[in-house]
Amino acid sequence: MRSVTLLAAVLAFLGFGAARPAQPIPSFEHVIVVVFENKEAASVLGNRSAPTFNLYARTYARLTRYYGVTHPSLPNYLALVSGSTQGITSDCVTCEVDARSLANTLEAAGQTWKAYLEGLPERGYLGGFSGRYAKKHDPFAYFRSVAGSSPRRQRLVPLAELAADVKAGALPDFSLVVPDLCHSMHDCSVSVGDAWLRQTVGPLLQVPRTVVFVVFDEGTTSAHGGGHVPALAVGTAVRRHSAFRGLTNHYGLLRTVEQAWGLPRLGHSAGARPIMGIWR
Repeated sequence: MRSVTLLAAVLAFLGFGAARPAQPIPSFEHVIVVVFENKEAASVLGNRSAPTFNLYARTYARLTRYYGVTHPSLPNYLALVSGSTQGITSDCVTCEVDARSLANTLEAAGQTWKAYLEGLPERGYLGGFSGRYAKKHDPFAYFRSVAGSSPRRQRLVPLAELAADVKAGALPDFSLVVPDLCHSMHDCSVSVGDAWLRQTVGPLLQVPRTVVFVVFDEGTTSAHGGGHVPALAVGTAVRRHSAFRGLTNHYGLLRTVEQAWGLPRLGHSAGARPIMGIWR
């Protein structure tokens, strides 16, 4: 027994002891979620046309087993901000949802939020399409508690406001950032989306105590419901050269945000595993 104890002590001294417990989720200063479109992980990570994605994957944290929850786009976006697809199975434009979302739970906790939407023609716009903007990628616009409230609709803003808010130190606690139909890779190439990522997300990497989740709404297969998609966590709150290898999806991301800030669990996030072990 003494020899076993001595061996354990030597191994611990040399750094081969039991794995250290995962660090808890920090109380982030800001959470930013950036959502791209319709790619499997292998079509982006390792692709020479995506140098920025791959640089971030090497430098920050990969979420190696992240999946969309279903098809098509809209139900995945609803899942991301409310813990449920809300029974929606299409990319409907005029449908509305009478349910709670992060807009409700954040405000109840005294926290702020915005959705920065590329191509949105004006603050609070609720139309189905405008140029390369598509409402189906703007989940907050589907909740009656947002669409029916003028103050909340004013938090649906054009993407151009993001850089201004960062410069002014006015970034909200939670931000949803959605590229247009081209820059999201929905209609354009991986290289076009990668250049957008470098230009848009690069300046966010220095914001203190901040995580930027870069995910895709769905893949092109139905693995685990919505396909195996590229997913990264980058920014100052992230431990460099790390990875979360647990099975997760939009519900797990939502649970991570809720747990970090002590928010009520929405829908399926209550049963999801938070993203751990990658935080500074």
